[in-house]
Amino acid sequence: MTASQHMVKANGLRFRAMVDGPADAPMVLLLHGFPEGAESWAHQMKGLAGAGFLAVAPDLRGYGLTEAPEGVDNYRLPHLVGDVRGLIEAFGRKEAHIAGHDWGAIVGWFFAGTYPEMTMTWTALSVAHPAAVAKASREDPDQQARSSYVGLFVQEGKAEHVLAREDWMRLRAMYKFGPNPDTVPDAIVTHFVRSLQRPGRMTAALNYYRANLSVDGGAWSKLVELGDIKPSTLLLWGDEDPALGRRGVDETPQFMSGPYRLEVLPGAGHWLQFERPAEVTSELLRHIRSE
Repeated sequence: MTASQHMVKANGLRFRAMVDGPADAPMVLLLHGFPEGAESWAHQMKGLAGAGFLAVAPDLRGYGLTEAPEGVDNYRLPHLVGDVRGLIEAFGRKEAHIAGHDWGAIVGWFFAGTYPEMTMTWTALSVAHPAAVAKASREDPDQQARSSYVGLFVQEGKAEHVLAREDWMRLRAMYKFGPNPDTVPDAIVTHFVRSLQRPGRMTAALNYYRANLSVDGGAWSKLVELGDIKPSTLLLWGDEDPALGRRGVDETPQFMSGPYRLEVLPGAGHWLQFERPAEVTSELLRHIRSE
């Protein structure tokens, strides 16, 4: 099977989504992170479709061929969570398995907390429970150092200028960040960078940080209000992730009221779908089949 491209209306916006698998099968919604797009999930989509699931990977608002509303407020978490609900409903469903990486994981955590009845299972890649990461950001010097880049990203205009300098050198370098610098294919990096070079798109992507992270109160401080998570949850974390350290992972169980499992990927960094594609697909399938 080969993924097809669809344009769907959800939460008042037009979203582009990659879709693969039987139309009447259980739906798995895959949410990408910064600075990426739906293609981040290409390997997992193939595996999910081959196992009999309907895999749907959208470009999140502001990314790819999905619409990018102007203004920081349009990227606050209630809008992003509403997008997930709208996407599930756009495919005629009342519930779905959800997986998310990086910002897709933050959105997914909040969706699972807000709409547990629509969340068949929840799989987070790289990002622990936001309240756990917020606690780590306040108390752990190691996590504070790892999160220092947020201070640049929330600066309107300056961040765009820094990332765009010298043919977007700083942005391109982000995909090489971590212990396995050559795992994101050059063609994918080029695709993501070209997409973000379009007018307003880099700002849209950075607005996720500006709308939801408070630097004055410490990175992640606005995310601490998320409560316990009821849906069955899997957290996949690379133990050499340069952005997200162990403290948040260790604090996560106290925020779980439903089934929870942690799977640590030794030697993996942040780009888990690329660094460990087979393991991520296998663990995702194992989790959604367990329910």
